Formats: sequence, structure tokens, C-alpha cells
Amino acid sequence: MGVVKPSEVRAMRMRLGFSQSKLAKLAGVTQAYIAKIESGKADPRFSTLERISKVLEQASAPEKQVLVEKIMSAPIVFARPNDKVETVIKTMRAHDISQLPVLDREVQVGSISESSVVQRIATGENMARLLRRNVSEIMDKPFPTVAKEADVNIVYSLLEHAPAILVVDHGRPVGIITKADVFKLAMKT
Repeated sequence: MGVVKPSEVRAMRMRLGFSQSKLAKLAGVTQAYIAKIESGKADPRFSTLERISKVLEQASAPEKQVLVEKIMSAPIVFARPNDKVETVIKTMRAHDISQLPVLDREVQVGSISESSVVQRIATGENMARLLRRNVSEIMDKPFPTVAKEADVNIVYSLLEHAPAILVVDHGRPVGIITKADVFKLAMKT
């Protein structure tokens, strides 16, 4: 199928019987953004069009579809903005994971990874001082998010650029997907 053109989104969506809300949810964007794309008021990034295209393609062949919720890890192991870096490192080691989303209540505000901590040490930050800092002082940008009903094919391109993807249900984080989860799926097939 390839990547759909913005001018084709509405026709394809209608042919599949999808509402703007359903397409938005499956593609991990807002309904308002789908409306803007369809009306020509938004020029979406190529990566957004790829996700929309994959959703539309998968909807055409639902028998092959594997949903994100089938491979996500849950419950989510996460950090809070006021957690100390030392505590987060211990959590990562205890759960044998290398990155965590940072949640404030149920909203993702950032992420932290072994790589970012090691990078700070490598650039000369004092280890003892770093361990006492709050996560909010050193956290990275949040992980991308996808809806739990999204097709698993959407996560592949996202994982090329992010260490993890947060899975949401009605805006609430319910799971996480990493490259290790994708490898587990590959081993099942």
C-alpha cells in the first residue's frame, strides 16, 4: 500500500468505516489532528503519515493484526519526578530493565535510562552528586505513546528512534513496549 497522501486519508477512512476518533486512537494522534489533515489545514510529518498508513493497511487485513496490548509489559515500572536517581538505578537493576517512564500521577512527563545516566557520568558529572539528584533534574523527553488497540506494526518504526513506547488507554498509561517485547513476539511466530 505504501504511505497514504494526506488528501487520501478521509476517503480511505470512510471506506473502512472508521470514525476520525477511531483512526486517531489507533494511529496515536488526536481526532482534531486527523480532522486538520483531512481538511488540508495540517501538513503532517512523514512518520505520522506512516503510522496512519499502517493503521489503514492493517484494517484492510484484520486477520493478520496483532494488537499492541498483546505484547506490552504491564504493570508499568516507572519513576516519579521527585525520586532520587540512586533509587531509580536500583529499581532498574531489580527489574532488569534499562529505561523507565517518569510519571507524575498518571501523566508521562519524561523518561530516564541507564544510557542517559552513564552519559552524564562520562561527561564529568560527579557520581555521588548525580545519585542524590531528583529524576526531574536529569530526565529525558517522554517516550512516544500508542493506543492499546493499535496494531503492533506501528511500534517498529517508533522503536527505531526511542528506547520504549508507552501504551495508553483513554490517555492513561497501561503498559510499555521495548525492543525486548518485539523480540519475544518474533520468537512466537
